[in-house]
Amino acid sequence: MFVVQNKAQDISKLFEELDKSVVIINVLESKSTGTGDADERVSFGALGTGVLINETGQILTAAHVVNGADYIEVVFKDGQKLRAKTEGLSHMADVAIINTQGIIKNPHPAKFGDSDKTKIGEKVMVIGNPMGLKHALSVGYISRREIRPNASENFSNMEFFQTDAAINTGNSGGPMFNMNGEVIGIVSSILSRSGGFEGIGFAATSNIIKELLIEHSNTWLGIDVFLLEGPLAKAFNVYEDAGILVQNVTKDSPAYYMGMKGGSINVVIGNQQVTIGGDIILSIDDIKLNNKTNIQKGVEYLNGLTKGTKYTLTVLRAGEKVKLTWIIK
Repeated sequence: MFVVQNKAQDISKLFEELDKSVVIINVLESKSTGTGDADERVSFGALGTGVLINETGQILTAAHVVNGADYIEVVFKDGQKLRAKTEGLSHMADVAIINTQGIIKNPHPAKFGDSDKTKIGEKVMVIGNPMGLKHALSVGYISRREIRPNASENFSNMEFFQTDAAINTGNSGGPMFNMNGEVIGIVSSILSRSGGFEGIGFAATSNIIKELLIEHSNTWLGIDVFLLEGPLAKAFNVYEDAGILVQNVTKDSPAYYMGMKGGSINVVIGNQQVTIGGDIILSIDDIKLNNKTNIQKGVEYLNGLTKGTKYTLTVLRAGEKVKLTWIIK
């Protein structure tokens, strides 16, 4: 009995310290109503979690939390609130890095761990804001390590930890800590039939996050997209075998300022709702996005561009090719 109480006390003390690095992320998004009027949009708020990784204000979170955000507010444990902007993200790993605008009064950055050293069966802690319940702790175990193939030869395969630690809406982007207090993952998603937690949650591993967002850059355009290929590409009168349909453009994003257009009519393709009527991206500079391999090459090319470099996106708009340019900031 004494041993159990001691372990519980250790977790309590560890949580108290680690929770200082965890932030609440409030976002405001706007999207087309889908009725056909491009100027008619609806705004809505969403909630996520993040973790501070250095004193300069860089915060890791989930890509789906911030990708479409017109407005991002970060709330620290001590109550300080700061605006933030998306710096880079990876849709494949569902992770993003955002940067606060302003000075953090009392920063408590988390320590990064080596996820390769993590074994199945190890105990982990997840801190987040499930269902809006702020700074909630859940404890569980690493259930398995999942490897998802990456189409690129330049990056490792995507890697995720599966855990039975409770994860719900609002936990997205929150840190997964090992019992040494190190971040070994960022919460991504759950597998559920009911929509709620059923004991299967996933977190992108810390080493994959380092590779994608810290050691390399991942350019953020600020668009929601849908892949058109094969017969579907022909149905949209795409000149090539594939193209990338732009459904939504985030306000004040690079895509927004280069003049990219999102869709305005909601339709169902298969079992998925898609907003059509927007630009269809055909190429990035000289790289045609006419198949999945070339799309991956295009993404890597974009991510490899340095600040000050100009690039051009060719899009199909109302049956005509239009060139959009941007300079990496």
